Amino acid sequence: MIIAENVSKVYGKGDARLAAVDDVSLAMPSGIKLAIVGKSGSGKSTLMHVLSGLDSTSSGTITIDGRELTKLKPKEIDRLRGDDIGFIFQSFFVEANQTCLQNIMAPLEIARTPKGKRRALVVKALEAVGLKDKADVNAGNLSGGQKQRLAIARAIVNSPKIVFADEPTGNLDSATGEMVIKLLFDLNKKLGVTLLVVTHDLELAKRCDAQVHIKDGKIIKTIDPHKKLFKAERGT
Repeated sequence: MIIAENVSKVYGKGDARLAAVDDVSLAMPSGIKLAIVGKSGSGKSTLMHVLSGLDSTSSGTITIDGRELTKLKPKEIDRLRGDDIGFIFQSFFVEANQTCLQNIMAPLEIARTPKGKRRALVVKALEAVGLKDKADVNAGNLSGGQKQRLAIARAIVNSPKIVFADEPTGNLDSATGEMVIKLLFDLNKKLGVTLLVVTHDLELAKRCDAQVHIKDGKIIKTIDPHKKLFKAERGT
């Protein structure tokens, strides 16, 4: 479970002060598909960054499976992200001059996975996204859709409990985007992975279990037809 309590992220001071995330409280049970929805500049990506530990909060607390991020040392947060969290970004962030296998190997090296196990895990991840035959191909030679699938393979190679996806279909055509969403939703359904998707796509948001709509850093609306999402209360 991810619990955010009165979380804010503020940049600048005085007249230049900007609350990119402004007093947000919510709780996400394990296994949920949650969409964070908002226009460009609404604060949705910043919220994802603080929820995942990619960025620190200015105030408030974030707890992931009982571990409060503000009480962890930087190395402990890095380990938490390396072991339990996968990230997928709109711009892919793959190393063009490395092979697909090398791209996916990096998280395993960071996590200090035994060398003897790494290749089998990489092949399994590539197979899951339909890129097993591209293992020795340089990432720069892949199409946009293939690069995004490679990014998904990299995100899941460590069998994370949580996957954060920031506009994962933003640079893709509709057919390829649908393929990517199906991959992510299959991870959620088959493996119970908690999936948090940042998007401005209302149709994609409707396919998730719940939606949190953000404007000016604040939650302005939640849509939770199955009562899976609930406001956090201190002590839960």
